[in-house]
Amino acid sequence: NDGEWARFCDGLSLLGKIAKEYGITLTYHHHMGTVVQTAEEIDRMMDGTDSDSVFLLFDSGHLAYCGEDYMAVLKKYAKRIKHVHLKDIRPEVVARVKKERLSFLQGVRLGAFTVPGDGAIDFKPIFDVLDEADYKGWLLVEAEQDPAIADPYKYAVKARKYIKELTNI
Repeated sequence: NDGEWARFCDGLSLLGKIAKEYGITLTYHHHMGTVVQTAEEIDRMMDGTDSDSVFLLFDSGHLAYCGEDYMAVLKKYAKRIKHVHLKDIRPEVVARVKKERLSFLQGVRLGAFTVPGDGAIDFKPIFDVLDEADYKGWLLVEAEQDPAIADPYKYAVKARKYIKELTNI
């Protein structure tokens, strides 16, 4: 409710200010199944927190998973993004999870997520927006896959090759 949102945002702002005193940047990770999952919830959090002390971790996979316009979120908050998770989705698995009303964990185990270059997300526009915003933070490749099914090394190599082809880094 509105009172809980105010408490949440005020608390994040206070934590962000304390963290800043110690040279730490508070960066909030929106995530499936949490209080901040959708674009609307990200907007509410970002609007309700101190823009000098609370920043956003952008996760392409979580926004795509819940059907949000991840590019709109990225463009809107590019200057407040301090960390990026590069995660792709397999739409056919996500559709199955939603149709069968499976849990988030079941979806992960079934392979709803994968690395960039192995799913449906075009990462070129993401890299372009980050470049235009002069982003200098971390880019973390995430798969959230069952390692017994998807060999982590194989998928890391696949992601690395794809990212290098797109960015030359």
